[in-house]
Parts: sequence; structure tokens; C-alpha cells
Amino acid sequence: MNYSSTMQPVRGAIHDLSRFLMFGSLLEEVRRRWSRYELVDHWKQGEFHHDIVLRVHGAAADLGGEVLIVATNCNGGVKEVLSFTAVPDRHALWHARCPDNVDFSGDMSPPVATARTEHWFDPCVLLTADARSELRPEFRVRQCGGGWMQRKPASAT
Repeated sequence: MNYSSTMQPVRGAIHDLSRFLMFGSLLEEVRRRWSRYELVDHWKQGEFHHDIVLRVHGAAADLGGEVLIVATNCNGGVKEVLSFTAVPDRHALWHARCPDNVDFSGDMSPPVATARTEHWFDPCVLLTADARSELRPEFRVRQCGGGWMQRKPASAT
């Protein structure tokens, strides 16, 4: 299921968080509002997309869930803020974002709240075979699902 089809009007705390366009500022606001957060995971898809998974204890009443996924670009610019009641499977989240990508599968509950910033764009364009890269072709490999990552050097013998 493409979660964007279930998006409701943005309001409340999730909207407030989406006004912080840089990841560091958003974390400062999370700490100011809820005192603490726990870094659960960091999922990188290609060179230019990061999903940072946070658990924000005590935030369920404000956010609808205690799991916050902050999607950023490679410079820490916040693109999207998603709230869940439990950590979704990484590939199910990407399947929801890009349902036509055969490398991703899985089901997940839709986010309970979501907000996009002016940094947001369709992340599926980062996954195409001709997606841009800052790595020269001989130094990169395609990541599962799309996007590029640095080729590991051949091991010395």
C-alpha cells in the first residue's frame, strides 16, 4: 500500500517538526519537547536518501506513536517526518514509497502521522538505473532496490 494515498491533512506536533528543515534542529526540538530520544536505526538508500529511525518516549499522545522516521537528503535536509506505533520493516517502507520497484516487498501499517517539507520529492527517482551519482562508474555498485553505493575495494592478497 502506498502510504501517501492515506495521508491526512498535516497538523499538530508532526507538522511542527516538519518546519525544522535541518535534521540537527529537528533533534533539538524533539529533545526540547520530550526530553530525550533513542536512535534505533539509520537506513541509507543510495547516496542521497537517509531514513533515521528514532524512538521518542512519551510522544505517543502528541505524535500518535513513539517511533519517528525522519527522511533526509545527504546534507541532513529533512524531507519527510513519519510517525508509527512500531518500527516498520525497511523494505516494506520502501515498497510503500515505490510500489513498482520489484526489489522491495512487504506490508506495513501506514504511518499514523506524516508531513513533508519543501525538500521532499518522489524518492523513486533516486532508484532508477540512470539515477545521478557523485561516484564515478568504476567506483560504484547498484544497491538492492536502486541507488548507488561505493564499491568495496578488492581485498589485498
